[in-house]
Amino acid sequence: MKITVLDAETLGVDLDLSPLAAIGELAVHAATAPEQVAARLVDTDVAVVNKIKINEAVLAGNTRLKLVCVTATGYDNIDLTACRARGIGVCNVVGYSTDSVAQVTLAMALSLTTNLAFFTGHVASGAYTANGVANCVAPAFHELRGKTWGIAGYGHIGARVGALAAALGCRVLALARRPREGVEQVELETLCRTADILSIHLPLTPETRGLFGAREIGWMKPDAILLNVARGAVTDEAAVAAALQEGRLGGLGVDVYSTEPFGEGHPFYPLRNHPRACFTPHMAWAAYEARARCIAEVAWNIRAWQAGERRCRVD
Repeated sequence: MKITVLDAETLGVDLDLSPLAAIGELAVHAATAPEQVAARLVDTDVAVVNKIKINEAVLAGNTRLKLVCVTATGYDNIDLTACRARGIGVCNVVGYSTDSVAQVTLAMALSLTTNLAFFTGHVASGAYTANGVANCVAPAFHELRGKTWGIAGYGHIGARVGALAAALGCRVLALARRPREGVEQVELETLCRTADILSIHLPLTPETRGLFGAREIGWMKPDAILLNVARGAVTDEAAVAAALQEGRLGGLGVDVYSTEPFGEGHPFYPLRNHPRACFTPHMAWAAYEARARCIAEVAWNIRAWQAGERRCRVD
C-alpha cells in the first residue's frame, strides 16, 4: 500500500512521520501545486492532506485512490460528493488540537487585555530605561475577573476555552447548536451585545459562512475583543477590519483567514501592525504535541480502514 503526503510542510519540518511509514510505502511532498495534485494521486492508495483541495477535477480518471486523510478537524477542502461517487473514504482528526488552540486563544486574550505588546515594546525600545521612571502603567489595562467571555461554538475547543475563562473569573456565555450542560447558552445577538471577549470556534459551513458580519460586529461593545481561531470566512473580514480601524472594536485577535496566506489586498494587511491587533499565521492548532497526536491519529485512521472499520470517517 502506498501513502502519499501532499503538503508536509504545513505540518512542520520537525514532525516525525514514521507512524505513517510503518504502515506502508510512504511518499512525502513538502508542497503540491494545484496543477500537480491529480498526477500525485494517480499512483497512491491513501492521500494525506492538510490544505490541499481534493475535488472532481483532481479525481477524474483516478481508479486507485481509496482513502483521503485530512490532518485537521475541518474538511471543507474536500469534495465529499466527488469522493463518495468513487467509493473513496474520507477521515478527519478530532480533538488533537484542543489544548493547543485553547492555549493560543487565551494567550491572545491576555495579550490584548493587558496591552502586552505595548509594554514589552516600551522596554525593548529603550524608553523604559531612558524615562528613568520605575513604572509604566499607561495605557490602562483591566482584569479579566468579572468580565463576560462569549464563546461561539461550544465543541471540544470552545468548552476548553470556557473552562479557562471561568478559571480566570469570567462569566461564560455560549452559542451552541445543541444544549450543553454547565454553561449559560444564549442567542447570537445576546452573545455579541454582552461579551467583553468573544472567541469564535465554529466550523465553516453554509450556515456559519459570514456569520459575524457588519450587523453582528455592530452589536458588540466598542471596547470588546474579538478572537477568531476557527475559519476566516466565518467572519466578514472587511467589516471586522473597518470596525477595528474606526474604533468600534477594542481589540482583534485572528489566526485564520479566508485566503491563506493573505495578500496585500486583504483587509487585514494594512492593520498588521495595529496596536490593538494580534495576527498569527494559522498556528493555533500546531503545538508540537498536537501535531504529533495528529499524525498518530491519522495512522490509526488508516489502520482502521485497512481492517474494514470506520474511524473518524466523514464521507
